[in-house]
Amino acid sequence: MQTGRFELMRDGRPLAVGQEMLKGFTAPRSPLGIAALVPSPPWHFAGDVLAVEFWNDPDVSIHTLPIGVELDRKRPGHSVALFTDYQFTAQNNEYLDPARYQCRGFTVLLDAMWKGSRIAWCPYCYVDNDAALIRGWIQGYPEKFGTVHQTRSFATVGAASAPLVHDSRFSACMSAHGRSLVQARVTLREQAERLVGVLDRRIVGRRYFPRLSAGMHDKPAVDELVRCVSNQLLITNIWTGEGELDFPEAYGEELEVLAPLKVGRGYRFTFSYSITDIEVLADLTV
Repeated sequence: MQTGRFELMRDGRPLAVGQEMLKGFTAPRSPLGIAALVPSPPWHFAGDVLAVEFWNDPDVSIHTLPIGVELDRKRPGHSVALFTDYQFTAQNNEYLDPARYQCRGFTVLLDAMWKGSRIAWCPYCYVDNDAALIRGWIQGYPEKFGTVHQTRSFATVGAASAPLVHDSRFSACMSAHGRSLVQARVTLREQAERLVGVLDRRIVGRRYFPRLSAGMHDKPAVDELVRCVSNQLLITNIWTGEGELDFPEAYGEELEVLAPLKVGRGYRFTFSYSITDIEVLADLTV
């Protein structure tokens, strides 16, 4: 059997023994770097969102906050549930690989405060593929695998098009490990120029990577409060209306502790933005 020789080059010269031959922004690092789950930033996103604002029990939701983060006393318990259907690209037209870089997700954001600044704290987040999962962990989102679906809108006029018009209805749901976790519905009432009272805060998350070493399980390698630096944010086709939201109780999950006591407005809109950097607010390992 004939075998070929695989020789790595740098600047036209073979790499010497001992030189780093592996590439890639994330694991798995490989000779060409193509196998990495996520390419290098900046990262760009675009997609559709179905959102419902709600209020949960602040005496319960306060226990989802890390040290230094407090609930917003002016809006105790105010939160938003977000269903996203989006695609991603970096610098090499990754959006042309839809099986790998399209994603559907679900996120909960709580109105909170950090050192006097209004923030949105993210206690729970679900996505449906591995590339989105590792991107989330790098950004500070506590992502888990979930199955997310939402009603889509199409430009054609027809019974299944779900047009963006008065009285049009949209639905969304999320499940994990065969158990239903979230169900939502929005009935559109009017178009809006901008979002008011929702998604108007910088999102803060927690980058947390534990150690497996014996005796070090409670001493994580990384434990940071972070805020992603984004730019070129565009939000369009904003519709508001009536929202419905339910968090069914499910074994192995704790999302239901944030179940809505009161449901407010529903939203449907399209977005795009870029992630260029991350700001470390606090190192919690110190």
